[in-house]
Amino acid sequence: MIDSRTHIRVARPSLDLEAAERFYVDGLGLDVLWRTSGQVPGEHDLLMVGPTGGGWHFELTLDPQSPITPAPTVDDLFVVYLGQAPDEALVRRLLDCGGTRVASHNPYWDEHGVTVVDPDGYRLVLCSRTWG
Repeated sequence: MIDSRTHIRVARPSLDLEAAERFYVDGLGLDVLWRTSGQVPGEHDLLMVGPTGGGWHFELTLDPQSPITPAPTVDDLFVVYLGQAPDEALVRRLLDCGGTRVASHNPYWDEHGVTVVDPDGYRLVLCSRTWG
């Protein structure tokens, strides 16, 4: 049932999909995989980003009639394993696209990467390690 070919979607609310797109696409370099903003009553606006052809995507949602205020904690992390130290140009691009560099709540992430808060207050960790 669930194996290495299973596609994963991680979803969370956003108050500003344009700012989120700027951060995750222009800043981080992900692709827009799907977008809908039909402003149809009862429908959510969606932005799905990720690597084209990848086994996962990140979905940001906005209900225009009843927006959900994001409520991130210091341990709500979106970790990207780069396998090398984060490029300072990438970090600078994320900051230019609305991010804020912060110290991590868990010192492990400062030892092995860089933490940047996105426009909704969630933390992106650029980890220098590999997974597995």
